[in-house]
Amino acid sequence: QVQLVESGGGLVQPGGSLRLSCAASGNINSIEIMRWYRQAPGKQRDMVANITPGGSTGYLDSVKGRFTISRDNAKNTVDLQMNSLEPEDTAVYYCNADIRQGNNLRNYWGQGTQVTVSS
Repeated sequence: QVQLVESGGGLVQPGGSLRLSCAASGNINSIEIMRWYRQAPGKQRDMVANITPGGSTGYLDSVKGRFTISRDNAKNTVDLQMNSLEPEDTAVYYCNADIRQGNNLRNYWGQGTQVTVSS
C-alpha cells in the first residue's frame, strides 16, 4: 500500500508565506506526475500545480508567480512554496501522485492540510 502524507499547513496573514510538503511511502517503484490540489468550502477541487519527474511544471493561473512546486525524486517528496498569500488561497490542500507499482500505475491522494489566510 502507498501513503501520501502532507504537512506544513496553518494560519498565515495576507502577504505571508507557507511551505507545504508531501512524502510518499510504501510499495513504490517510481512516481510519475505529482500534483497539489486545493478545495475551498463549497467549491470544486482545483489543481494548483503539477510537476513531472524531469521537473517540468504547470500552475493554476491565479497562483503563477506566487507558488513554486518542487520535488525530490530520491526521497519521493513534493513541496509547494506559497508566497504572497491571499485570503482567496484559503483551502484544504491535497497532495496527489501517479505511482507505479510493478506493472500498474495508480493515482493516490493525501489526507489534506488546511491553509487559512486571514488577518
